[in-house]
Amino acid sequence: MSDLGKINHEGYQNLLAGRLGTSRKEVRQGPAFGVDVSITSLPGGLAMAATSDPLSLIPSLGLQESAWLSVHLMANDMATTGFAPQYGQFVLNLPETLSNTDFSTYWGHIDSYCKEIGIAITGGHTGFVQGQNSTFVGGGTLITIARESDMICATGARQGDVILVTKSCALTATAILGMSFPETITKKLGTEVYQSACEQFYQTSSLKDALVAAGTEEKFPGIHAMHDVTEGGVLGAIYEMLVASDKGGLIVDELLPIGNTAAAIARLFGLDPRYCVGAGSMIIACDPKKSEEVIERLAEERILCTEVGRVNESISGIQIQKSGTTSPLVYQETDPYWAAYFNALKAGWQ
Repeated sequence: MSDLGKINHEGYQNLLAGRLGTSRKEVRQGPAFGVDVSITSLPGGLAMAATSDPLSLIPSLGLQESAWLSVHLMANDMATTGFAPQYGQFVLNLPETLSNTDFSTYWGHIDSYCKEIGIAITGGHTGFVQGQNSTFVGGGTLITIARESDMICATGARQGDVILVTKSCALTATAILGMSFPETITKKLGTEVYQSACEQFYQTSSLKDALVAAGTEEKFPGIHAMHDVTEGGVLGAIYEMLVASDKGGLIVDELLPIGNTAAAIARLFGLDPRYCVGAGSMIIACDPKKSEEVIERLAEERILCTEVGRVNESISGIQIQKSGTTSPLVYQETDPYWAAYFNALKAGWQ
C-alpha cells in the first residue's frame, strides 16, 4: 500500500484484482492499473463510460475552488474517452462543522460547474458525519453514453505512437500550494508568482484538451489513448498509460514542459514537478503522422502541447533519457505533494 494517496500497483494486485463481483461479458473495460474509466457495451452500438473520484473540500483553498476540483478532476478522467461527462452521482459525507450557508455555497458551485460542462446530477447521498476532518468529503461518479467505436481508452497506445503532453507539469500541486500559503509565496517568490498560481488553478481542467485532440463532432482516429495527470505527475501518468497498454516507451526528460510558476513553487517546496499531481495536463498517445496536426489544433485553442517521447514494444521497458543517458523510469508510489503540503502547515507557513 502507498503511505498516502492512491493504492499502488502491488496493492491493487494483492487486494482488489480478482475480487470484482460477477463477470459480465458486456463489460469491455473494467478495473485495471492505469485505467480510470470503465466501459460497458450497450445495445445499438453504444457504450457507457463511468468514472469515480473523491470530492474535495479544502478550507485553505475556498468553497468555490473546492467545488471546481470536485467536478473537474472527475471530468478529466472521463475526458480520456474523448467524450465529455453527461450524468453525475454525488455522495457527500460532510464535516459537522460545515454550516448550512457554507454547504449551500459549495453545492451552488458544484451545480454551476456541472451546468457549464453539461452534466445532469441524477442522484447520490448527502449527510453530515461526526469527526469528519478530511479534505475529501465523499465521492462522485460521472457517466457518459456514446458510440462504442468512438470511445478511447488508456489501454490503446500503439507501438510507434508519439507521446504528447499538454500544458505543464505539476499544475495542480503548485497552484494549490501557491494559493494555500499566499503570504509565504508572496514573501519568498513575489506577488507575480502568487497571482500566476491563482490563475493557474483554473487551468486544471483537461476536458478541453482531450476534446480538441480527439475531436467533437467528428472523431480523429489518430488518437489511440489518453491519460489525465493526477497523483504521480506527468511521469506517473505516462507510466500508467504504457503499463495499461502493455507497452514500453522512451521519454526525453529535457522535453517535459515545466512552466515558470510551477518550477518556482516546486523549488520552494523541494519538489520534483515531474512527479507531482498535475490535473490539467493530458497525456496523449498519437499516430506519429498526425502529431503535428494535433499540436496545431491545440495551439489554435491556446493550449500548449509538447512531444516528449515514443511508445515502444513492451520488452524494451519504460525508459527515460536525461542528458543523453537512458535508464529505467522509476514509478513513484507516493506523490510528494502530500508531504510538502502538510510539512508547510506544520512549519507555520501562511
